[in-house]
Amino acid sequence: MENIMKIFGENAFTESNLKKRVPKKVFEEFKKVQKGEIELTKENADLIATAIKDWATKRNATHFCHWFQPLTELTAEKHDSFIEPHGDKDFIYRFSGSNLIKGESDASSFPNGGLRSTFEARGYTVWDTNSPPFIKENELGATLYIPTSFISYNGEALDKKLPLLRSMDAVNKSATRLLNLLGYTEVKNVIPTLGVEQEYFLIKKEHFDKRIDIMFTGRTLFGGKTPKNQESSFHYYGKIKDKVLNFMANLDYELWKVGVSAKTRHNEVAPNQFEIASIFDVANLAADQNHIVMETLEKLALKHGFVALLHEKPFSYVNGSGKHNNWSLATDTGENLFDPKSPTFMVFLSAMVEAVDRYYPILRSMIASCSNDYRLGGHEAPPSIISVFLGSHLTDKFKDAKLSLVDDKIVYGSKDKKIKKNVTMININQDFDDRNRTSPFAFTGNKFEFRMPGSTSSPANTSMVINAIISTVLNEYSDKLESSKNIEKTINSIIKESNKKHSRIIFNGDGYSKLWHEEAEKRGLKNISNTYEALQFYLDKDIIKMFESNNVLNKVECHSRYKAFLNRYVDNRLTECNTLIYMIDKYILNFTYKYIPTILFEEEQNEIKTYSNYLLHYKKELAQLLQQINEIDFEEKARLLSKDSIILEAKIRKVIDYLESKIPAEYWTIPTYTELLFTL
Repeated sequence: MENIMKIFGENAFTESNLKKRVPKKVFEEFKKVQKGEIELTKENADLIATAIKDWATKRNATHFCHWFQPLTELTAEKHDSFIEPHGDKDFIYRFSGSNLIKGESDASSFPNGGLRSTFEARGYTVWDTNSPPFIKENELGATLYIPTSFISYNGEALDKKLPLLRSMDAVNKSATRLLNLLGYTEVKNVIPTLGVEQEYFLIKKEHFDKRIDIMFTGRTLFGGKTPKNQESSFHYYGKIKDKVLNFMANLDYELWKVGVSAKTRHNEVAPNQFEIASIFDVANLAADQNHIVMETLEKLALKHGFVALLHEKPFSYVNGSGKHNNWSLATDTGENLFDPKSPTFMVFLSAMVEAVDRYYPILRSMIASCSNDYRLGGHEAPPSIISVFLGSHLTDKFKDAKLSLVDDKIVYGSKDKKIKKNVTMININQDFDDRNRTSPFAFTGNKFEFRMPGSTSSPANTSMVINAIISTVLNEYSDKLESSKNIEKTINSIIKESNKKHSRIIFNGDGYSKLWHEEAEKRGLKNISNTYEALQFYLDKDIIKMFESNNVLNKVECHSRYKAFLNRYVDNRLTECNTLIYMIDKYILNFTYKYIPTILFEEEQNEIKTYSNYLLHYKKELAQLLQQINEIDFEEKARLLSKDSIILEAKIRKVIDYLESKIPAEYWTIPTYTELLFTL
C-alpha cells in the first residue's frame, strides 16, 4: 500500500510550487509582497497566475473561485471556468493576474450591517497572498480555490479576514517595536500563531432527515433525557468505532491533500461527539484551514451515512461543542514570546493580562451567537464571565517579577553576567500547574487557550480581537519606554503597575462555582450572559477607539458588525421559534391525538390531555409573542428574543419531553436522544 503521507499538500499551491515555476526575481519580489513591503506588479501577477493555472489544470481543475468569509459563519464562493473563446470555434485555458488578484461580487446580498444596499451593491474580493490557493476535487473535475478578503466599493471590510490581516499587521508592528526597545534589535517581524481544536457530533443521516429542528436550526428543540448520558465520561478517549474511524481516516486524507495539518482525533466526552485538531500555523492560514476542516467534515460525513453537527449545543443533558483557540506570538528569529524560557516572557504576559482585563467585553462579543449562548456555563464549557488562568505558581512569579538589563537587553533574572546563560530561564516547569478547564482564557504552558468560542465560529474573529487588544497595550508600553532614560527601571515599573491595576482578571479557581460569580461581581467583572448584551460592546467608545488606533476596524465597520450580527441573532432565534411551532402542529399534537384513544386508564388519559392543553396554551403564547416581535424594530426584537421567548420555549420543551416519555415509540416516530446519541 502506498504511503498516504506522500499526498500531503499535493492539492495546495505552496511557496515551493511557486518557486519552481517562476523566475527567481519574481519569487523574491512576491516574498516582499507577502510582507507588505511592495505591491504586486501586473507583470508579476500574470506570471504567477499562469504558474498557478498550469499547476491547477494538470490536476484536472476546470474552474477557479475567490473563496471568502462574509459576516456569516459560512464561506462563500463563485466559480468561473478557465476557458475563453479563441477564434470562431476554439477555446483556450486562460487565467490572468487580474483574475487572481481581484474579483467582484454583489455585496448587498451578504450581511453588511447597512454598508451596502441594492442600489450600491459593488463588492470586491482580494487575494490573501499569505494563504496558498488549493484544489477541491469532485467526481468530474476540480476547482481552484483562491483565499481572499471581501471589501466594499468604499474599502470597508465586509468579512472576517480583512480585519484579521489588519490586526496581524498591528501586532507585528507593536510587538517588534517593543522588542527592539528592549534590546532585541535583531527581531524584524512578529507573527501571531493559532492552533484550533474543532469539536463536532455525528448522527445517522436517516435520523437527521426525520428531525426538522436539527435540519432548520442545527439543534434539537426538544428531547427527553435518556437513562444513560455521559456519566463517568465513558466515551471520552474511548475506543473509536470502526465506521467512525473510517470516516476520520478519510477526513485526514482529504485534509492532508490540501495541506491542512490535521494532527489529533479522538472521542469527546458526550456520546457521538468527537474532536479534530490541527498543528499550529500563522493565524490567517489557521483560520482558513479551520473553515476547510468544517466544510470537509460536513461533506465527507454524508458519504459515510452520517451528518456532522457543528452547532454548539445540539443536545441537552450532555456537553456542547466548542472550538478552543490556542494563540501565541512568534518572532522571525524563532522565539515563542509566551514560552516561559523567553527572556521577555514576563513583559508579554503582563501585556496579555492587562489587555484582557481592559477589553474582555469585546472578547465576549466576538464569540457571541444564538447557538453559543446555550453552551457557555455548561459542563466542559467555560462560564460567560471572562477571567485569565495563570496557575498559582506563575501568578506568584508574575506578582514578584523583576527584570534586568544585561548586555543592553532586558531579561527576566539576575544581572550577574557570569550566569547569563541561565538568565532567560524562569524557574518553573511548563506543566508546573494543573490545567483549569473552567477558565475562559487559560495560559497552558507556552500559549493562551481561549476556550469560549463555539464550534461554528470563525477563528479569524477571535484572533483579530486578541491581536488588537494586546497591540494596544504593547504600544503603550513602548510609548513609556521611548521617553524613558532608564529602560530597566521603567519596564519594571510598567509591569508592577499593570499587575496592581489588572490582577483582578486573574482567577485560578473553579469557574463553575457560585462563589466565583459573587467574587467576580465584587471585582467589577461583568457577567455578559447572552448575545444581545454582548453585541452592545461593538458600540462602546473605548473599544471603537482601540480598534481604530490599530487600524483594525473603524467606527462605521464596528457599527455595521453590530447590526449584521444582531440581525443574524434575530433571524436564528425566529427560526427556532417558528420551527418549534411547526413541529408542534405537524408532529407532536398528531402523535398525542393518535395515542389518547388507545389509553385504557382514564387517569392517565386525562393527564395526557392536560399536558396537550398546556402545549396548546404555550404555543399560542409563543405565536402571540412572535406577532408582537414582527411589529417592532430589530433591537427590541433581539431583546425580547433573548429573554421572553427563551422562557416560553423552555416551558414548551418541558411539556414535549414529558409527552415523549409517555407516548409509545409506535406513535412517537421522531428519533429520540436514544437513537440520536447511542446509534451510529
